[in-house]
Amino acid sequence: MVTKTRTKHIYEVIELASKAKTKQDRINVLRENESWALKDLLRGAYDELVQWSLPPGDPPYEPAKEETVPSTLHNQHKKFKYFVKGLVGDQMMGFKRERMFIDILEGIHPKDAELLILMKDKKALAKGITKKLVEEAFPKLIVK
Repeated sequence: MVTKTRTKHIYEVIELASKAKTKQDRINVLRENESWALKDLLRGAYDELVQWSLPPGDPPYEPAKEETVPSTLHNQHKKFKYFVKGLVGDQMMGFKRERMFIDILEGIHPKDAELLILMKDKKALAKGITKKLVEEAFPKLIVK
């Protein structure tokens, strides 16, 4: 019998890493749960080259109910290209880009939505999850 483990929400990975006792344990949690969605979130938050074409602060959105989220950050991270300055989103009108971001926030787990807002505003995602830690966990992720 094959048992399939559920892919963790990104907020679960960040919480696990944040609660880890040592720096090496935090790095191990991030590496063990490596995904493009996680790496996009970390790069978006900590890489200065990634600049967001979204206004600062909390957008007006209605968080999804935890038990009935229609999507995940694992599916929605592919749309980040519309929010980064210098990419395809530059061709969009600002209100359309902002509406797309709000739609993502309303369609994913509320704790993942909170992480997206922190990422966009270039704030620390959680205690102990620093740029230096991310650089050690994924050495080629952040461009220097």
